[in-house]
Amino acid sequence: MVADVFQRQRDRLFGIAYRMLGSAADAEDVVQDAYLRWHEADQAVITNPEGWLTRVVTNLCLTRLTAARTKRETYVGPWLPEPVLTAGGALGPLDTTEQRESVSFALLATMERLTPAERAVFVLKEAFGYPHREIAALTGLTEANCRQLHRRARQRMRDRPRFSADPKLARDLLDRFLDAAAKGAMAELESLLAQDVVSTADGGGKATAARRPILGRAKVARYLTGTAWDRFPDLRYEHLEVNGQPAIIGRSGDTVLGLLLATESDGRLAAFHIVANPDKLAFLARQLSRSAALPGQEG
Repeated sequence: MVADVFQRQRDRLFGIAYRMLGSAADAEDVVQDAYLRWHEADQAVITNPEGWLTRVVTNLCLTRLTAARTKRETYVGPWLPEPVLTAGGALGPLDTTEQRESVSFALLATMERLTPAERAVFVLKEAFGYPHREIAALTGLTEANCRQLHRRARQRMRDRPRFSADPKLARDLLDRFLDAAAKGAMAELESLLAQDVVSTADGGGKATAARRPILGRAKVARYLTGTAWDRFPDLRYEHLEVNGQPAIIGRSGDTVLGLLLATESDGRLAAFHIVANPDKLAFLARQLSRSAALPGQEG
């Protein structure tokens, strides 16, 4: 059946769209648009459903990326991706460091400096292993152009933050950081941070958040111990795996107030990404709601 063929591709298509767009909501819309086109297409002439659907999703993403670049020029404060719970396989297998890095906040945020075409080629090559010949067919570019775009994208991404090779160590450091913060032990807090640690927060003008990155261990320690979430008397924290990395969410009742994701490097916490924009927490909140409804699943 037409729907069954598409359903077998849905998760992979969502993974491609999310990596290209950094937005789970937009990725869902792209996948839905792709389904409508698939449903209306003449199935008799489609010999490679996977390739056909990948091409449709890629081109839908390219259109959205072009429009998004204009919108993000007026975005209030730093722009960060929408967080996605990944322990349940929402973005595909994340068994290796390379697979986890392909959905990391550090990588997705750094990809904002790429042009739409560079980003598409980079994602298809680096995250999904497509050869340049197939990427050319998917994007309508020449193979030579794809090679050039990939090379240029890798150069622009060269100075991206290092990804945590050991998520267990990152979680342990994050636990120790939160414990020290609760005790107000500033010296201990700072000892857990890299000298050049950076904290980037996305409030989008809709939630309290720093509008510029905070740099340096002393400033980051003070900033993170003064979080606005503390004004909620029923605040509770939960550990989650988000975008392949250890994270903490803050909840008041059933409302997700924000997310803090930590990246480890050389045994210290080197970067924090904070999402407080409620629009960007909506997909995560839906994931949490669904998982809480499943027997034996943690919410």
